[in-house]
Amino acid sequence: MGPHYLDRLFAPTAVAVFGASEAPDSVGARIFQNIVGGGFAGPIYPINPKHAQVGDYPCYPNIAATPGPVDLAVIATPAASVPEIIRACGEQGVHAAIVHSTGFAETAGGGNRQKAMLEEARRYNLRILGPNCLGLIRPPVRLNATFSRNNAAPGSLALVSQSGGLCTAILDWAEARGIGFSAMVSLGAGADIDFGDVLDYLALDPGTQSVLLYVEGITDARSFMSGLRVAARLKPVVVVKAGRHAEGSRAAMSHTGALVGADDVFDAALARAGAVRAMTIEQLFSAAELLATHRDVRGNRLAIVTNGGGPGVMATDRAVDLGLAIAELQRDTLAALDRVLPPQWSHANPVDILGDAPPERYRAAVAACIADSGVDGVLVMLAPQATTQPVDAARAVIEASVSAGKPVLACWMGELQVAAARAAFSQGKIPEFPTPEASVEAFAYLAAYQRNQQLLLQTPGPLAEQSAPEIAGAEMIIDGALSERRNVLTGLEAKALLRAFGVPIVAAVLARSANEALVAAESLGFPVVMKIESPDIVHKSDVDGVRLNIENAQAVRGAYRELLAAVQERRPNARVSGVTVERMHVRRHGRELLLGVVRDPVFGPVIAFGAGGTTVEVLRDRAIALPPINGFLAERLIARTRIAPLLGAFRQLPPVAMDALIGTLRCLSEIVCELPRIRELEINPLVADPEGVVALDARVVVDALTPRLERYGHMAIHPYPSHLVSDWQLADGTDIVIRPIRPEDAEIEQAFIRDLSPQSRYFRFMQALKDLTTEMLVRFTQIDYHRELALIATIAVNGKEVEIAVVRYVTNPDGTSCEFALVVADDWQGKGVGTRLMHGLMEAARARGFRAMSGEVLAANTPMLQLVQNLGFEIRLSANDPNVRTVVKTL
Repeated sequence: MGPHYLDRLFAPTAVAVFGASEAPDSVGARIFQNIVGGGFAGPIYPINPKHAQVGDYPCYPNIAATPGPVDLAVIATPAASVPEIIRACGEQGVHAAIVHSTGFAETAGGGNRQKAMLEEARRYNLRILGPNCLGLIRPPVRLNATFSRNNAAPGSLALVSQSGGLCTAILDWAEARGIGFSAMVSLGAGADIDFGDVLDYLALDPGTQSVLLYVEGITDARSFMSGLRVAARLKPVVVVKAGRHAEGSRAAMSHTGALVGADDVFDAALARAGAVRAMTIEQLFSAAELLATHRDVRGNRLAIVTNGGGPGVMATDRAVDLGLAIAELQRDTLAALDRVLPPQWSHANPVDILGDAPPERYRAAVAACIADSGVDGVLVMLAPQATTQPVDAARAVIEASVSAGKPVLACWMGELQVAAARAAFSQGKIPEFPTPEASVEAFAYLAAYQRNQQLLLQTPGPLAEQSAPEIAGAEMIIDGALSERRNVLTGLEAKALLRAFGVPIVAAVLARSANEALVAAESLGFPVVMKIESPDIVHKSDVDGVRLNIENAQAVRGAYRELLAAVQERRPNARVSGVTVERMHVRRHGRELLLGVVRDPVFGPVIAFGAGGTTVEVLRDRAIALPPINGFLAERLIARTRIAPLLGAFRQLPPVAMDALIGTLRCLSEIVCELPRIRELEINPLVADPEGVVALDARVVVDALTPRLERYGHMAIHPYPSHLVSDWQLADGTDIVIRPIRPEDAEIEQAFIRDLSPQSRYFRFMQALKDLTTEMLVRFTQIDYHRELALIATIAVNGKEVEIAVVRYVTNPDGTSCEFALVVADDWQGKGVGTRLMHGLMEAARARGFRAMSGEVLAANTPMLQLVQNLGFEIRLSANDPNVRTVVKTL
């Protein structure tokens, strides 16, 4: 609503360098030289009590001695001195610091020093980049606050990295290729400013078109996901993560735990945030540059035009590896190609136009593929041959692509013979790549970006609309187990918990003797299944602990004895509670599936789906997603598994009841949202058939968690706060719905702002404004419910929803307070709508744990000042503008 809290870091007006000197090998000297040599336009103050002069600049003993105010402190002094420097900077009104020094929490005994530094910073609301970081390069303001020997050329890419060494290597790599940056940020230890903060700033930075991240590890998943989702809504974000093959240290107690690794979860998190993952530094830049062209792609169907069979096969192989579809050309397209190509052409995709293809043949083939509605993108390839004309062929492709509504990529293989053609592609804004594999990978990034952006737009609530789970009963089951110092629920407890959330189960009875087993079997009806019940046995089949299809009383007694004997032989020390008896589930056409939950140490709970049965760890067919999920996300989760095609009609098998399966996944999402003490949960198998689904076996592992102030604080993505939806009626009978805003509200939000009077728009935005820009509209409607909240009031007009007011808060950098803004449509002012919305917003802010709420109101906006005064806000003069009032309320 005002300047971003990192403005002073990225766009300082004056900089002080602590530890500046002329010592040739010192970090402080190198940083000072880089800032001066980079051409920073504002005042630069070297600070070092041992020097009176550094180069041509007077040197000062401390921050208080500088002749003017300082926005940014750059610190390269021994670690022991840093907390006191931060305190002194805070007293002098410095808002940001870059701490290059080492010797903090990354070293033995440095933890207390880091804690003291952060305490001083928080006292003065001063933000710290680092410690132990390379620093920051900000080409738009000509600031190079690093000790690197490289600088960054101006450009539109922002690089954020946890590795300073990688930053220097990337800068060197980029310089040789003419790639420029809008910002380069080395986070170092990330003790204060982390990925989330920087991404939040770069999201609205007009000079940044794409964001590149190098990630080694995430410490605050909620902050990371929040900032990543904000940035990815507005511009492409491409991520490289180190340690892809590191095995997790989780001691898994279920198949799901063994199947889901840390890298799987990271992939799922990036997809849900709308970002794209690259595997190499070169891919990182290729993906970023391609995505920054904003070439929209509707799907993953690729057409390949080539003058050589070999390159076409190589491209096809890579496309299949990446899960892309080789487009099946329509009849009209094949006919059009027949008219313009020699009879010997391939008559299929890839479209081999033969080695002697002249430019006209390229133009015609590309145009035909672009016109095919079954094609989402076209890759055009050229391998230099005796009669090829690389430059003219490139120009023909450019001309054919001018009005294309889909991406066209080029791959002119070779080097010297195609150099001029590559320059032509660059000038014609056609992405060009040197190899078939790189070209296909680039299209895969476009397809992944489009797919992930759809995931980003999903805002599922914690509960499915049609269900009413018995949350209290499920909590009691967990309480009972923990009170007995058990972390593993019994089979009956696990099924009862699932039943409380609407998951269909098979009824079971625990028998502690052969006679009890017989009574249970007779009560349930034959045939039955009998399973050993033990808190020490994770997988019953491992100890021969299951008997199926028991059809009579004699077999029941025998099965009971056999089960106990089998456990005694294989696990003599296992505690045995008895044997469960349940009705044999006999349905034709059933498919065995696995549904599971594991708690990732970084991103919290994740949901897994895949093929079930006893061979799950061998087949390893699973896909995972971060909760909460809705029907759309559940469908996408299912579609990513190998068993997905078997769920539809297959040979003699009818399709399973997909609605029931999706519903069960949503029930699992509800369990994840509402029961934070679940560490692992597995339904294996869940049998799906044309009639529905049923859970035949389940295992649940729980633990006691430290209570959290914030609801859903255990999740990386905050669910849509559906509990804030309410109905309200005015005295004249008008029905009003008050609810949190959603991404699909962009149209009614824009109409609402457009219909405001010029005065109301000015009072809200403090500037002349008619329409919201695309960036503003995205930011206002696609919000992160963890860091902000917007409540809208709507009415129904001719069957359509119309917005009449909106109130919102955004979390302040201190994390304990928030800033609000309110606007009510002119025709609805004075009817209590604003007051009602403010009460709802303040109540939500209190529940979130905020201690104070503030806002800025123009002095001329007397109705708003009266409203907030009636609500108990204190009205103060603004420290920055005499025409503005600051209003504050303790919550």
